[in-house]
Amino acid sequence: MSDIQNLQPGETVRITEKDVKNSWLYFYLIAEMGISYERLQALGFTASLVPILQKLYPDKEDLRQALKRHLVFYNSEAVYSAPINGIVIAMEEQKAKGAEIEDDTITGIKTGLMGPMAGIGDSIDWATLKPIIFGLGVTLSATGSMIGAFFLLLLPIIQIIVGRNLAAYGYRKGQASIREILHSGHIKTLITGASTLGLFMMGALSSTYVKLSTPIEFSFGSGNRPFVLQQVLDNIVPGLLPLAAVFGIYWWLLKRNQNFTIIMLLILTLSIGGAWLGLF
Repeated sequence: MSDIQNLQPGETVRITEKDVKNSWLYFYLIAEMGISYERLQALGFTASLVPILQKLYPDKEDLRQALKRHLVFYNSEAVYSAPINGIVIAMEEQKAKGAEIEDDTITGIKTGLMGPMAGIGDSIDWATLKPIIFGLGVTLSATGSMIGAFFLLLLPIIQIIVGRNLAAYGYRKGQASIREILHSGHIKTLITGASTLGLFMMGALSSTYVKLSTPIEFSFGSGNRPFVLQQVLDNIVPGLLPLAAVFGIYWWLLKRNQNFTIIMLLILTLSIGGAWLGLF
């Protein structure tokens, strides 16, 4: 509030990129804390803007109206929606300076962009980066390395770096920033590359940690060597049974349902039943 108190007549508060980055970081930390069915992340989004809005609107009634227009439904992926935070701050700054920007315009920007940016963020962060980083962390921990426990911190570190810079980028470029991001083609390249890397990593982890073999043997006459099924399968394709198990789970996820509790119980049932029957 010292910036407001030191203002000279005719001056307006200047928002810095540091303010924008800190506002987004606050949103990143509290986005899911005040979530509700009615407004989802609106409370966290509004709370993150409070320091900015207090600077822009020293008049209590103007501040009340600013807070009120942001307490509407909002839901997106916190990291890659960061340009929205920057754009909204830029629009609020222009409105505070006297620009004719309607409340519905600011709300429309948020509503129109939250879906596309959430799709980008979910694809990159939660569907690709998180499985890769957590998979590597589990691998390191399984070997007894303490680094595995701290390796998980790599995800929030990457998210904070990306989110802070995207928020500042959105503030600098305004509404044009989203068009540049969506039409540049870099996002599509990033998603494709990250997805490909994720497939390689999941394949490597599956081959390492999915263990499945069969003890089935057949004897044909006395004095002959037994026919060991596992040896035959290994001669065809090493790790054929684990591969079949992975593809079976994938088929179930794709064609049946994605209820992971059912999948877990099904795997447990097949494992116990197969071991009892001597198949595994």
